[in-house]
Amino acid sequence: MVPIVDSRTIREAALAAGADTVGFTSADPFSAALTTMRRRKERGMAGPLHFTYEQPETSTDIRRSFPWARSLVVLGASYIADAPPPAEFGPVIGLFATRDHYQRVRDAATAVVTHIQDAGGRADMMVDDDRLVDRAAAVRAGVGWIGRSTMVLTPGHGPWQLFGSVVTDLDLAETPPMRRTCGTCVACIPACPTGAITDDGLDARLCISTWLQSSGPLPHWIRPLVERRIYGCDDCLTSCPPGSPAMQASPATTEEQSFVELLGLGDDELVDRFDWFYIPHREARFLRRNLLVAAGNSGEADAVPAILDHFSHRSSLVRGHAYWALARSLGVHAWAHLRGAYDDETVPDGRAELEMAMMMLREPHGS
Repeated sequence: MVPIVDSRTIREAALAAGADTVGFTSADPFSAALTTMRRRKERGMAGPLHFTYEQPETSTDIRRSFPWARSLVVLGASYIADAPPPAEFGPVIGLFATRDHYQRVRDAATAVVTHIQDAGGRADMMVDDDRLVDRAAAVRAGVGWIGRSTMVLTPGHGPWQLFGSVVTDLDLAETPPMRRTCGTCVACIPACPTGAITDDGLDARLCISTWLQSSGPLPHWIRPLVERRIYGCDDCLTSCPPGSPAMQASPATTEEQSFVELLGLGDDELVDRFDWFYIPHREARFLRRNLLVAAGNSGEADAVPAILDHFSHRSSLVRGHAYWALARSLGVHAWAHLRGAYDDETVPDGRAELEMAMMMLREPHGS
């Protein structure tokens, strides 16, 4: 007997597999999202963002990837209850990335795909996938609304959900979008440490989380504002009133990690340690760069030898951030170490970073 498959049974399968929210929408293009993405790219607001901004015409039209698509099943899973808050010392990781929290979304999506296929339908999943603007899908499917922070806010969970979708050739009854907004609340705007949240949305050129997932050197202006973060930034989420109840109910147990331990790992070990992170080209030097900046900002004395060890790293990108980190951490006491590295640093970008670090000691307020 062929199992019944409709919106009700799909919802039941998704919830049983770990989803917290389920919505349905058509596979029609997300025209408004495309217009917004184009405008932000034209204004430069996309900054170093890639992901769905790489090919917005594709990420806002699911039928470019799946010509047979008729409907989308949008799935959300809250992660706040399983995310340990930052410890007092050591590196800080955005709560969405303290574990591979997308696994619950994948589990729910897998259950939905299986349910549809068992009934003879066609289905495929997209979880953390550049081919779909998942926030636009979540809003049109009625699981939440877009906040000023550009995060999707959902009843009972606020911004603390990750989303994925299942594309299918079934015609499923749509759930209407929510008629909710942030109203007069602007809590996330002053909470952002770099002023990245504006009345026109997120300016990714100013977003710490965006830069920590980018390639190349971190801009000098943003490095002190990174503080101890090595991946992600939660300030716009922790300030969001709709997310406060869920955050208050989450465990208070922290998990301490140390800069010494992480900076001491080999490249493969470091990437494998956080294999759910997006690291450009899977090159450890970019995560090591983040660790060095965060270690320098921390001022933690036991991290200093680990920073110094990176003065001889084969990558000039890593060496350059190590110079900055030592100057940031030790102040004038870093001078002898930096001067000692001067004759050995012959790569132009490494030499420029070294000179900048030495200048920080002469002009500490210009760090």
